[in-house]
Amino acid sequence: MCGIVGAIAERNIVPVLMEGLRRLEYRGYDSAGIAVREDDGHIERIRSVGKVSELQARLDTQPLNGSLGIAHTRWATHGIPAERNAHPHMSGERVAIVHNGIIENYAELRAELSAAGYPFSSETDTEVIAHLLAQCLDETGELLAAVKLAVKKMVGAYALAVASPDEPDRIIVARLGSPLVIGVGVGENFIASDVFALLPVTQRFAFLEEGDIAEIRRDSVRVFDTDGNAAERPLRESTLSAATAEKGPYRHYMLKEIFEQPGVIAETLEGRIYKGRLLEESFGHEATRLLDAAKGVHIIACGTSFHAGLVARYWLEEIGVPCSVEVASEFRYRRVVVPPETLFVTISQSGETADTLAALRASKKMGYLGSLCVCNVPESSLVRESDVAVMTRAGPEIGVASTKAFTTQLVALRLITLALARRTGMDRAREKELVEELESLPRQVEVALSLSEPIEQMANAFAEKTHALFLGRGSFYPVAMEGALKLKEISYIHAEAYPAGELKHGPLALVDADMPVICALPDDPLLEKVLSNLQEVRARGGELFLFSDQRIRIDLDHYHSLTLADICPSTAPIVYTVPLQLLAYHTAVLKGTDVDQPRNLAKSVTVE
Repeated sequence: MCGIVGAIAERNIVPVLMEGLRRLEYRGYDSAGIAVREDDGHIERIRSVGKVSELQARLDTQPLNGSLGIAHTRWATHGIPAERNAHPHMSGERVAIVHNGIIENYAELRAELSAAGYPFSSETDTEVIAHLLAQCLDETGELLAAVKLAVKKMVGAYALAVASPDEPDRIIVARLGSPLVIGVGVGENFIASDVFALLPVTQRFAFLEEGDIAEIRRDSVRVFDTDGNAAERPLRESTLSAATAEKGPYRHYMLKEIFEQPGVIAETLEGRIYKGRLLEESFGHEATRLLDAAKGVHIIACGTSFHAGLVARYWLEEIGVPCSVEVASEFRYRRVVVPPETLFVTISQSGETADTLAALRASKKMGYLGSLCVCNVPESSLVRESDVAVMTRAGPEIGVASTKAFTTQLVALRLITLALARRTGMDRAREKELVEELESLPRQVEVALSLSEPIEQMANAFAEKTHALFLGRGSFYPVAMEGALKLKEISYIHAEAYPAGELKHGPLALVDADMPVICALPDDPLLEKVLSNLQEVRARGGELFLFSDQRIRIDLDHYHSLTLADICPSTAPIVYTVPLQLLAYHTAVLKGTDVDQPRNLAKSVTVE
């Protein structure tokens, strides 16, 4: 969840570390800090509460200069956001450490270390690691050996970067359950939580595996596996560029990412459909075997990705494929009954979501047919550990509230649905029709984006509200769930989603003139039933905000409405998502919230 960056070079690495922190800030922004080994042999540390800009302000008045350093931007787990809890943590002058993850036995270790005379100044589990490393350094006399010994005493998930003033030529790193990547330069090397942090300085990366420990020097990298044996981790050339993570002319990353959706949807389709046919070979050589054998699908995901899975369930069951969808954090802790020949499908933007990764690992012992993931990061743990990966090609998504990742996930899931539909009786003519609807999707999203200005006007009605209700039926119920999540994430308005038919079973009690009710009205078989549900809202004085297909007639006495162009039925849930994203965005701007970095949240949830 937090962001780690480190560097060792011949030059001053402080600007590299600070740029890395700015690029990692979507992972956490409660506090930030930097520790640099300066020329006099001491490690100097500066920490601040708040965003990376606050740390930069401190550095402007207290400059640091050195060729070895580590830095961190925090999302609080143990201990409130405070300077004493900010990373890096140190044990006297012995070691400095940054950490992502949670150490589950920290209380036991803290008690032992306190009894041994180590003083604690924070409430974090990370300071426990710093003192444990100092103790292990006394035992071993050498930093790499101390890290190897310390991790054997730790229970939990971690990505660590460790520096010592007595060792000017290396940084030691380790990972278990949290991501860590090594960036390889010329006469300089780097480490970070993800590749985006290092794109300005290198395109070459090595990805540490579970349990790895590595020694990072200016001109070399040594990796040791979980058994302590020397290991090779292949170098990979990233296809991403530094410019892809820039905001450009947009006011916020979220708005930029909303408007990127036509392009990234087209990218996700590129090479996967041709002349009215799905090219399922593009999923990889293992995909056909798994899809041929699959008799059912079990989808696991979190947050926005969970909503994508819920939409896919409607698509899959429509073609006769049984499908269940579950939140990863719940799946992990119950006894699961696995029907024969069930394909295990995970969905994650980052590919490092702790609960989803743990579910994937657990699934390998449960008798599933195999695993397929839908993911946006090719180098992620989820991709590496799944049998088949369908990449979404959304590019870096910096805004914490997911937008383009969600719609490209839906596109990927639609492609998977088509592949399975071939096996349940879909003929060539129907396949051609559905592929053509996918091909028209980028243009339909562009039309939806053209509503941004009228949606901005509509958002004025929400700026002073404290509650909102989103309604939908069928596959538009999870679309309503996603719309409610977006609004609550970035505007801090309490929002709930309900199946429209459930209004009369309780939620109708909430409806009054101060409760805006938002609903997507596609031209589908459930339209008349939804209109009847909306009549119930109007009868109680509720204010309606509708997004509808231009072909339908709305027979209501008072409502606010925006119409979309003719929408293809199979991809309508994707298109209708876009105006709900814009509504949340414009409402948040009016309320003056931090759109890209909403309070208490972080982008990549790599802790349980």
